[in-house]
Amino acid sequence: MTPVSLIFRGRLRRAVSFAIGAIAGLAVDSAEVANSGVTMRGIETRGYLRCGVDVGLTGFAEQGENGAWQGFDVDLCRAYAAALLGRANAVRFVPLTTSERFDALDNDDIDILIRNTSWTFARDVGRGFDFAGIAYYDGQGFMAPADLGVTSARDLDGARVCVQAATTSELNLVDYIETNNLAMDVIAYETALEGLAGYENGACDVYTNDLSSLAGLRVSLADPENHILLPDVISKEPLGPVIREGDAAFADTARWILNTLIAAEELGVTSQNVDVRARTSTNPEVQRLLGVSDGFGERLGLENTYARTMIGTVGNYAEIFERNLGANSRLGLQRGLNAQWTEGGLLYAPPFR
Repeated sequence: MTPVSLIFRGRLRRAVSFAIGAIAGLAVDSAEVANSGVTMRGIETRGYLRCGVDVGLTGFAEQGENGAWQGFDVDLCRAYAAALLGRANAVRFVPLTTSERFDALDNDDIDILIRNTSWTFARDVGRGFDFAGIAYYDGQGFMAPADLGVTSARDLDGARVCVQAATTSELNLVDYIETNNLAMDVIAYETALEGLAGYENGACDVYTNDLSSLAGLRVSLADPENHILLPDVISKEPLGPVIREGDAAFADTARWILNTLIAAEELGVTSQNVDVRARTSTNPEVQRLLGVSDGFGERLGLENTYARTMIGTVGNYAEIFERNLGANSRLGLQRGLNAQWTEGGLLYAPPFR
């Protein structure tokens, strides 16, 4: 059965349930009935996923010399394409600046935004967007020249601070300054790379951004070893995929594709063993995850083998992390909060049952 026919069946079941609710006198959201499945129909008709990514951030989304995209966010886009369309390369990357990203999603220029975007109340409520989950637990910090002689953000009274405009980083910085009664000269830039250039050219003393972004930006400096990340973390920055509000079917699908990557790591399913586990595992949750039983893929409007296709081509969460951000990558990041809950981290997928 093709993904299109599965989607149609899912929409039909949903429409019937709403009709039954209406007959029973229950409240029915007609907009949800009308919009359910719209995003996926567009993706299927087009034949590829339009994925909004950063214009260039080492470790997360950047183009190599041959023009090929690579990074953590890029691999998440490929994972979504593999799950939705059966092909990891069925994706078109749309580079977006911070100021462009939400307009692109709102105007239907992209299907999903996977671009180091923090899940906040104001973005989730009243903006017409939904977050599909948390793909990376981050926090805002500061980068400073090692010879500046500061050991904490509390030492930055009177400093000039570069920050990216129109971001939660700018808002957090203002809050931090007011909360700690500091005097700082805030210098805002349109893009992260422009902010980095300002920092490198001496327009400011320190640079503030999400710690993962700072780690990616630092490696692009001429002398990264001469710049340090201060130990202070001044915010919570849960980063995750963003979709348009009003498409309940696609919201479910987007959420559980991310959960599949996370659960696969917890259950020990990797790109190397996924086919063997599908044939031999007696673990009921593994069987459900890999489409051996219960038809979870069909309930999402996908092939029941979507997880096998996705993990087999892109890997599970750990493989994606280690390849792009981990100890042997250019960034050399530890898992930290992004470790599985069984390993002291916050990473957690609801049960597949």
